Amino acid sequence: MRRTGTTRRGALAATGALAAGAVLAGCGGDDDGTDGGTKGSAHGASPVRAEKALRTGATRTTATLLAGYEQVLRAHPATAAALTPLRDAVRAHLEALSPEKTPALGMARSRATTPAAAVRELAAAERSAADAYTALLLEAPGELARLLASVAAACAAHAYLLTELAKETPA
Repeated sequence: MRRTGTTRRGALAATGALAAGAVLAGCGGDDDGTDGGTKGSAHGASPVRAEKALRTGATRTTATLLAGYEQVLRAHPATAAALTPLRDAVRAHLEALSPEKTPALGMARSRATTPAAAVRELAAAERSAADAYTALLLEAPGELARLLASVAAACAAHAYLLTELAKETPA
């Protein structure tokens, strides 16, 4: 039987993902506004409006991910010990991305009938979220880019942890 909990490999993978996020965050550019007017103007919008649009997209992704966690926790209560800390981290990401208001949770529909399949779906959702945040980095101004890089790194670490958890979860 495999050992549950945090393993050395899992801790190293999470650390590596966070380090990658920190490196990406350093590539966000300067906050002094001397970027030549390219950020935020790709779609003809003002920088403030462009940042708001990026935050809205990231918030929607995070709310949907959080709804997925909530759905799995309701459907498979046996996964609560492992999923609750990750769900709480996603909730913190949602608050960081949308500090002025808490958005409504997105709709999450799972086809999984077993806890292991549900955890695998969450891992896939975390990978998709990490990809979405990484794509937004290209247009985000400095501080938001750093936040998105951090959240993307956390999602990548969550995806790894969930993939390992799915292997240990009874079908």
